[in-house]
Amino acid sequence: MLPKNRQPTHPGEILLEEFLKPFKLSQEQFARHLNGSTQPKISEIINKKRRITEAIALDFADALGTSPEFWLNLQNRYDLWFARQNHEKIPILPELKAMGY
Repeated sequence: MLPKNRQPTHPGEILLEEFLKPFKLSQEQFARHLNGSTQPKISEIINKKRRITEAIALDFADALGTSPEFWLNLQNRYDLWFARQNHEKIPILPELKAMGY
């Protein structure tokens, strides 16, 4: 089991290591297969410079036989991990605490 404080894998790394490399697809080939995408956009995703949006998740899911939720969940886990690194915890509202929350 992975430690809970481990930085999640970026979806671009999953794209590269689990899909492009095993199927010997170049970024250019994959981009051409997607409607309206370009190799620089795919490169930015792989290099953690671009997020997986809902539209990208739909395209990836169609092209790779996955679900859009798969890609969005990877992105959300990655983003949330970074947000938590600098988050100062706020105490629960006293009214809710009094009710046992």
